Amino acid sequence: MRVLHNVSFIALLASGCSDPTDGSFSGQELYPGNPSGARWYSSEQVASGSQIFETNCSECHGANAEGMYANWKQKLPDGSFPPPPLDGSAHAWHHPRSVLLEVIENGGLALGGKMPAFRAVLNGEEKLAAIAYFQNFWDDETYSQWEVMGGTR
Repeated sequence: MRVLHNVSFIALLASGCSDPTDGSFSGQELYPGNPSGARWYSSEQVASGSQIFETNCSECHGANAEGMYANWKQKLPDGSFPPPPLDGSAHAWHHPRSVLLEVIENGGLALGGKMPAFRAVLNGEEKLAAIAYFQNFWDDETYSQWEVMGGTR
């Protein structure tokens, strides 16, 4: 995946996404790993997201969402972009939750990557749990910036 520069594309992706506030998480819960404030996800979501991420995402994004490629911004020989880290060290925090869900749902082909679509593999709660898991690695500053940029949209 690459950083999206086209605002209208982001708006298009966000508009087609289902509402993540449909009861699949309980709102602003204090997560024990984040003593300075609340995050949108619960510790239970992080725990279930750990298994979901391990099964479906870690092969490409690393066990701790740290990524597998040092130069994730450079195209591979086949012209695609490698999977980026999701641990807060790359660009995932620039995207609201609605876009993260859209990429999980439809894959990364539209963004220049090879990530498969998970629409038929993961349900809505599982997708949110996977996001909770990798956001768990984000430090408070990164998470706060994500929120300021409209992250929970």
